[in-house]
Amino acid sequence: MCLVFVCDEDERVIARQPAPGACPYCGGMVQAMDVESQWRFCFLPLCFKTKRKYYCTFCARRLVVQ
Repeated sequence: MCLVFVCDEDERVIARQPAPGACPYCGGMVQAMDVESQWRFCFLPLCFKTKRKYYCTFCARRLVVQ
């Protein structure tokens, strides 16, 4: 008998909008993205989370707000 457990995380972008400030690495424009992540176990949704992530539009680095 073999048991296979499948776990998956799916992320999708809900909204994008310009954020104030400039990238500390290249000086490019910063963009705020609302990302919804969903954890699934065998096609059953377990957890929904919505996070705001910041990215530079020029160098494509992910920026961390401190």
